[in-house]
Amino acid sequence: MDGAKPMKMSTKGRYAVMAMIDIAQHSGGAPVALAEIAERQEISQEYLEQLFGKLRKAGLVESARGPGGGYRLASDASAISMASIIGAVDEPLRVTRCEGDAINGCVKGIRCCAHDLWSSLGRQMMYFLDSITLDDVVSNRNLALAASIKQAKDRYVRPAS
Repeated sequence: MDGAKPMKMSTKGRYAVMAMIDIAQHSGGAPVALAEIAERQEISQEYLEQLFGKLRKAGLVESARGPGGGYRLASDASAISMASIIGAVDEPLRVTRCEGDAINGCVKGIRCCAHDLWSSLGRQMMYFLDSITLDDVVSNRNLALAASIKQAKDRYVRPAS
């Protein structure tokens, strides 16, 4: 997360997360048709087709053609982070209005007075989203607790020698 990007959750990011949750809830390992997701989530099928092209390219879903075709998760829901879903649809989250960075200037070519605050918040949001898996959301886990546990494990688990 070096050089935090500006953050604002876009429609693409929200819809990609909703669609991935839908697949995790309804697939049972079988492909789920985009028409079904579109109907349940009230998202246009054409928009989902664009998102799923990106999700497939990122290796998060696999497609199956023909009757009974659709999309399934490419790996276990416990291995897919919310940050990876949002990142797959090329959507940086935005917390600031800054167009540049602290070096090139946020507003009128100079660094804004709240840059460090919003940049720090943005990094924390991405760390949180990276700590939450699709399985955490589908299983209705306490997300703050799940993130804390993952962060603690990351901090204290030593690599094998």
